[in-house]
Amino acid sequence: MNAAVDTTPVIENVLLAATPARWFDVACERWRELLVDHANCEKKAASTALSLIFTYPEDFQLTDRLSRLAREELRHFEQVQKLMRELAVPYIRMSPSRYAEGLRRSLRVNEPARLLDLLLCGALIEARSCERFIGLAPRLSQPMGSFYGGLAHSEARHQGLYLRLAEQRAGDVDWRARLREIGEVEAQLATSPDPQFRFHSGEPQ
Repeated sequence: MNAAVDTTPVIENVLLAATPARWFDVACERWRELLVDHANCEKKAASTALSLIFTYPEDFQLTDRLSRLAREELRHFEQVQKLMRELAVPYIRMSPSRYAEGLRRSLRVNEPARLLDLLLCGALIEARSCERFIGLAPRLSQPMGSFYGGLAHSEARHQGLYLRLAEQRAGDVDWRARLREIGEVEAQLATSPDPQFRFHSGEPQ
C-alpha cells in the first residue's frame, strides 16, 4: 500500500467540501466499476479540452496549452485501458453521472463569462479527481494504488493550468468569487446522497 497523502491543500485551495468517507469505502469494494468509469472520465477530459480548442481557436495560448492537455488525457485513457486488460476488467456501458450535467447547468451562456466559467469548472473537476486519487491510492491494491497515486500529481497540474488560464482571461472580474459560486454547486454534487456510483458521484446510498 502507498502512504497516505494529505488532501487538505487541494480542498482549501479549490474544493469547498471533502469527499465523504463512504464514497472511498464503496470505491474499494466496486473497484471494477470505478476503473471502467475512470476510463470514461479520461475520454471526457480529453473531449472537453478539444471542445475548448474548437470553440476558441483564435486564443493561441489557450489552444496550445489545451492541445497538450488533451494528449495527456488520452495517454491516461490508454493507461487505464491497459490496466483493465491486465486485471481482466471488461468494458461495460455506463450511464453518465449527474455530476457533469449539474455543473453545466451552473455555467453562464454569454461570452466572455462562459469561457471563464468553463475554465473554472475544469479546475474544479481536476481538483476533485486529484482529491479522490489521493484518497484511493493508499486504499487500493497494487497496481491500482501506485497508478492512482501517480495520476494525482497530473490532476493537480491540470487544476493549476485551468486556474491560470481562467485568471489570465478574467479581466476585471473577481474570478475567485465566481470559482466559489461554482464550487458550491460542485461540493453539493460530490457530497450529497447519490443513487449512482461513479468516479464523480456523491455519497453512495
